[in-house]
Amino acid sequence: MNIGAKIKELRVAKGLTQEELADRAELSKGFISQLERDLTSPSIVTLVDILQCLGVSVSEFFAEDKAEQVVFSDEDYFEKIDSDLKNKIEWIVPTAQKNMMEPIRLTLQPGGETYPDNPHEGEEFGYVLKGSIAIHVGSHTYKAKAGESFYYKPEKKHYITSKKGAELIWVSTPPSF
Repeated sequence: MNIGAKIKELRVAKGLTQEELADRAELSKGFISQLERDLTSPSIVTLVDILQCLGVSVSEFFAEDKAEQVVFSDEDYFEKIDSDLKNKIEWIVPTAQKNMMEPIRLTLQPGGETYPDNPHEGEEFGYVLKGSIAIHVGSHTYKAKAGESFYYKPEKKHYITSKKGAELIWVSTPPSF
């Protein structure tokens, strides 16, 4: 762990200059400068004082940040094929169930459809990549084709169908797939 760089990152995040941090921790600006460049190391007592001034506990300071996956490729996708409804759902962000939104890639074969979904809180958004679809919301039906998007609040029973097949990106909050 690069202690100096982490102290500098915390100091900058708090909007403090080296001199302000040094004053608060009763140290010299030169010591803070050397510390941030890893030219010197603090004693445990001094490190605790600095961290208190930065509002961070020793355990928080030394906790390792886990890099979170941000980019997902085909190998990461989770897939479900439903031969009865003639569709394939690919979770394009496989960990989305823990998030507010759940984006999927939906492929509808000719005559394919999605399960009718009951009314629920949230929002649904989609973008048609290929083909055309019919979005059924309550007693209304809306048409969308490749290059078009859709958005609705799922307050009524809703589902999607395609006579000739389609591929779309569908984002739902809260996750419901």
